Amino acid sequence: MKNAACQRLLFEQYAGRLMAVSLRYARDKAEAEDILQESYINIFSCINQFKGEGSFEGWLKKIVVNCAIRYVKKSRLKLVDPGKYETQQSPGEDFVIPNLSEMELMKLVHALPDGYRLVFNLYAIEGYSHNDIASMLGIDPSTSRTQLLKARRLLQEQILFIHKIPAAS
Repeated sequence: MKNAACQRLLFEQYAGRLMAVSLRYARDKAEAEDILQESYINIFSCINQFKGEGSFEGWLKKIVVNCAIRYVKKSRLKLVDPGKYETQQSPGEDFVIPNLSEMELMKLVHALPDGYRLVFNLYAIEGYSHNDIASMLGIDPSTSRTQLLKARRLLQEQILFIHKIPAAS
């Protein structure tokens, strides 16, 4: 895609939604902007590979996710030792989040250690399987499952703490 006007139109139409995806993986706005910029370079260079199968926006988001994974792996990915963030027994299945906005939840997710956040986003938000995540990150599927479990427990602890709900024993 060489036409600057078309590139600008594509950027203007999708930048906000793709920035939201980028922010889920980045530590801060500047890092998210770097990921987004790299994503657009990839989008523009391989747009002719979109075959019209599935949604165009979904294809764009997949490129952003892949760029984010490469960025995180290259710059700082260290999966957390399972024992480092020991958690209390998590609440039962009837655990309900009281009055927690999407913004508050995303802040909590953003505060997770890098490995937890990456696996949580890929599994819970993007919908990838543990086998897919393992393949993308070069880890074992059991490591992906462990990172997700620890992320969920840490999120539950933070929610309980914020709402002053005693943890189950």
